[in-house]
Amino acid sequence: MNLTAVRSNRNKLMLLAVLVLLCAAAYLLVEVNLDSPKLFAYAMKIRTPKLIAMLITAFAIGGASLVFQSVINNTIVTPCLLGMNSLYTLIHTAVVFFLGSGSIVATHANLSFAVDVLLMGIAATIIYSWIFQKTNHNVLYVLLVGTVLTSFFGSIQTTLTRVMDPNEYDTLLSTLVASFSNINSEIILLSVVLLGAIVWFLRKDLALLDVLTLGKAQAINLGVDYDRCIRRLLLGVTLCIAVATAMVGPISFLGLIIANLSRQLLKTYRHSQLVLGSALFGMLVLVGGQLIVEHVYTYAVPVSVFITVGGGLYFLYLLLTRKKV
Repeated sequence: MNLTAVRSNRNKLMLLAVLVLLCAAAYLLVEVNLDSPKLFAYAMKIRTPKLIAMLITAFAIGGASLVFQSVINNTIVTPCLLGMNSLYTLIHTAVVFFLGSGSIVATHANLSFAVDVLLMGIAATIIYSWIFQKTNHNVLYVLLVGTVLTSFFGSIQTTLTRVMDPNEYDTLLSTLVASFSNINSEIILLSVVLLGAIVWFLRKDLALLDVLTLGKAQAINLGVDYDRCIRRLLLGVTLCIAVATAMVGPISFLGLIIANLSRQLLKTYRHSQLVLGSALFGMLVLVGGQLIVEHVYTYAVPVSVFITVGGGLYFLYLLLTRKKV
């Protein structure tokens, strides 16, 4: 990659960062009474945790999605194929079905977050690490198993909702849609700690992503323990998606959108730039989308609906474009 392309990508990343800052400032200050210190402080108390939650979610999903696509060697897949979104909805449905919507697990935000992350983390560690070894380190088999588990978890969740009390189901629906309302600051802190631990644990494997994308044979020839790196990265991807999903709920197509936008904008093999670009695109989409949801649609439609519709259309565009090539 020549020096001109490197500088061009740096400028593009700086432009994205500036746009994110402008969106963040707009989200914090639009329709805020700046003349009243008390009203301003009250608005910041409500909006700041939501903004931080969106930035954390974008970082987790953006980075995990791009790494996942590189590991699978396919740019039109998304980490939701690993089944974490379906497992999240199943966990919440099971809690309401067996314990009730008034139980401490359902009403206590910190406990609910801990249960989500713990169960999804255990599932990821046992299922994917074990399957990866049993399938002789075949990534496609892991992806296939994730797709089957998505249908399996979804079928159980659908069965539980069919026999659930209608009042309980109405309460459950609000937790199954991604929302940035009423974010708990303690959950934010815990999420940052967990994501920081995951990134630190995988720092050496992430540094080898540029080599891993050359293919298994090339990576092994260059001295990389390919199977170990892929196994650890898949586990890290699953845990990042688990943390993001447990914090705000499932957002299926966000990773697909921002990872491909980053690749199309930067056109580089350097994952340090691609991951940063994906995270910045995610922040732009979430913060800008939430700004529109709150001040244009007045909370009538959650931001996840726009992302799902836009992501579906973008997915079709990628398929058609790929087919033409």
